[in-house]
Amino acid sequence: MNAKNTDFGTFAQDVMLGLNSKPKTLPSKYFYDAKGDKLFQDIMALPEYYLTRKEYEILEGQHKEILARILAQQQPFNLVELGAGDGLKTKILLRFLIKNKIQFSYYPVDFSGSVLEELEQGLAEELPELEVIPIQSTYRDSLKAQIWENGRPNLILFLGANLGNFGVEEAINIVDHLRVGTKKGDQVLLGFDLKKNPQTILDAYHDSQGVTREFNLNLLDRINRELGGDFDRESFVHWPSYDPVSGECRSHLVSKKSQLVTIDALSQTFEFEAYECIFTEISKKYSFSEISALASSGGFQVIENFTDSEGYFSDVLWEKS
Repeated sequence: MNAKNTDFGTFAQDVMLGLNSKPKTLPSKYFYDAKGDKLFQDIMALPEYYLTRKEYEILEGQHKEILARILAQQQPFNLVELGAGDGLKTKILLRFLIKNKIQFSYYPVDFSGSVLEELEQGLAEELPELEVIPIQSTYRDSLKAQIWENGRPNLILFLGANLGNFGVEEAINIVDHLRVGTKKGDQVLLGFDLKKNPQTILDAYHDSQGVTREFNLNLLDRINRELGGDFDRESFVHWPSYDPVSGECRSHLVSKKSQLVTIDALSQTFEFEAYECIFTEISKKYSFSEISALASSGGFQVIENFTDSEGYFSDVLWEKS
C-alpha cells in the first residue's frame, strides 16, 4: 500500500481519529511517502527480511505452474494486480506471458498515482507490446468498480503478504470483496507469510541495522512535516512483538515518558502517558488450514499452494466456485 498522493484532509483526519483512539493508532498506509518508499526498499534488501526473497523465489521457479490453469483456457484474459507497487515480482509473469505471445491485459491497481505512473513508464520501456491499464484506487473500491470486467477470465494477484496487513475481520471483509469482484472460474493468487520459528519472524521486523525502526519513526516525521506536528522522535521506541498463537506480528511506537504533542493542522494537543503506545502495523502469519478457511469464507476453492524451498512463504491459487 502506498499513500504518497494522499489528500491532505484525509491524512489529517486519519491522524486525528487515530491519536484520539484508545489505544492510539496510526494507519500503516501513511508509512509511504518519498522517504518511506526508499526505506521500504532498504527493508526488502535486509538479510532478516525474508518475505520478498522467498516470494520472488516462488514466482521465478514456479511461474509456469502458477499460470498453467488460466492458460489452459486458451483465451485472452485479464491480469489484475491489487497493490501493484513497483511490479518487481509481477514482471516475472509479465515477461513470460509476453515472450510466449499470450493475449492478456494488465490492470495494476495502487493507491499511489505516482507509483502507477513509474510502473507504467518502466513497462512501456521494457515491454512496449504490453497493454497496461492502471487503476488508482483502493483494494475494496477497485473490486467494487471492476473496471477490468469485460467477460474475459480474470487472474487477480494479491501478492507480498498484503492480506496479512489486516486483522482477521478485515481480511475476511477483503476476501468478501474478492468474492463480489469476481465471477465463477476466476482465479486469485494470494501471497501468505507462513507461521514459522517465532524468532525468525520477529527478526524480520526488528532488524539489526534499525531500518524498520526508522521506517516506523518516519511516520512521526511525516506528521511533523506535513501537519505541523512537534513529535520528538527520540522520545519514542519502536517495539515489534509476535504472538505465535494468533500469528500476528504487531508494531508499536512507545512513548518513553509523559509528554504533550501538538499538531498545528489539527489545532489539537495530544497527551501521552509514560509508555503509552501508538499501534502502527500488523503483519499476520498464516497456517495452511487458516488459508483454506479464509478461501471458503469467500466462496473460493484452494487449487494449489506454491511454497519456497524452506516453506517460509506461499503463493496460494484460489478459484471462484
